[in-house]
Amino acid sequence: MDKLLLSSINTASRLIQDGTITSLDLTNACLSQIRKTKKFNAFISVTDELAKTQAERSQQRCRENNQSELEGITVALKDNFCTRGVKTTCASKMLENFVPPYNATVYQRLLDKGAILVGKTNMDQFAMGSGTVDSIYGPAKNPWNFKEDDDFYIAGGSSGGSAVAVATGTCFGALGSDTGGSTRNPASYCGLVGLKPTYGLVSRYGLIPLVNSMDVPGILTRNIDDCVQILNVIAGHDHNDSTTCPKPHRKIVLPPAKQMSIKNLKVGIPKEYCCEGISNEILDTWNEVANLLEDSGADIKEVSLPHTEYSIVCYSILNQCEVQSNMARYDGIEFGYRANENSSVEKLFTQTRSEGFNEVVRNRILAGNYFLLTRNYEKYFSKAMKVRRTIVNDFYKVWEEVQILLTPTTLTTAPLYSEFIKKTNRDQCAYQDYCTQSANMAGIPAVTIPIKLSRVGMPISLQLMGRNLSEPMLLAVAKFIEHAVQFPKYSLGNS
Repeated sequence: MDKLLLSSINTASRLIQDGTITSLDLTNACLSQIRKTKKFNAFISVTDELAKTQAERSQQRCRENNQSELEGITVALKDNFCTRGVKTTCASKMLENFVPPYNATVYQRLLDKGAILVGKTNMDQFAMGSGTVDSIYGPAKNPWNFKEDDDFYIAGGSSGGSAVAVATGTCFGALGSDTGGSTRNPASYCGLVGLKPTYGLVSRYGLIPLVNSMDVPGILTRNIDDCVQILNVIAGHDHNDSTTCPKPHRKIVLPPAKQMSIKNLKVGIPKEYCCEGISNEILDTWNEVANLLEDSGADIKEVSLPHTEYSIVCYSILNQCEVQSNMARYDGIEFGYRANENSSVEKLFTQTRSEGFNEVVRNRILAGNYFLLTRNYEKYFSKAMKVRRTIVNDFYKVWEEVQILLTPTTLTTAPLYSEFIKKTNRDQCAYQDYCTQSANMAGIPAVTIPIKLSRVGMPISLQLMGRNLSEPMLLAVAKFIEHAVQFPKYSLGNS
């Protein structure tokens, strides 16, 4: 069963459909694996009874020969997606007892296609972080090169729990959110595929917001084909989210990797991503894959995204301004945590928010308020919006020269927890999100693919970016690379 837990969705689906195993067998195996891997702290809540009930319903559909695309396939959700009847905490005291009355659209679509929810995963509080170390439930731990001592490699963030859950075989895919790299960063650190879809391709309804203009649901899987299957299920217009694309999603079908050709594909290497702080191993891997693509017939060209150096600062300002707005709803009255303070409404608000939010969240709210003050609005917020427009224009211009971009996902492999926490949350994110946040600023799709292991046994990944709604081409090239590099599988013996 261990081998099956790390197999593909297609493999598990075939075994369920031909009766070799049942949906309940697979669900029980995944729930058992969650218990075995508890030390990695991937899950905030495990939905044992719900999962078994869903598996029994799946078995009934199989008996009636009424299977769907993801029949019996186990999934996990980052704990900022609303799940009816299941706590959705955002890893915070503010929402530690919040039980939504409705399902996020992406979760409902997974359910409608037969998927089974095994749990809600760990994250940075309200998705504000890049390490999954700022959760009230403790940090998620990277399973690669794990040693039973006080220190460990971080899982990345803010969707670190989802990455660890998939990497350790507790489910076949998981959803994260991606605002500045929060799906791609942990996927990179944990040796997974991580997709940030085009803004508007996948509904945000039921995703507790961080930055409305950049948030997208992300997908974490162990291979590209699994990612495509999940994307085909969750993508498409949603009347509950006015920002979704009005056109129906056209199902993506990728040919077998051996039949793929990238001859004459125009690939851009943005020179600005070769920046201060990038490790030699990442740089060497970047060059190796560029050479691989060129040897396979692609046209490799150095390109420029001239405003890249301003992107992370601009992103940070806009992020904090939208955080200030989104966090205003948590007042201790409508829902969420309420402090034991009754002397005045003002004191109730103050006490509730002081106790309900951690320091990271409070600091972002304060910074957002500062940037939005009347005297600062033009100087910071308006200027950041204008810079964002120039960054979008940089991408428009580069698409006139190339079809996709090949970049690092992160500047280094996963750091040790003891090293990571020496930096402030602001500095962590500025460093960790350097290569990823520009895709969110521009709204374009991006996917990270694991390439090889570092000298100390940690995953090294690279990122592909493409123009809006270019997921079919982007994922096809990613599959070509995946097949060519043959990234080593994680061994459950390490868990």
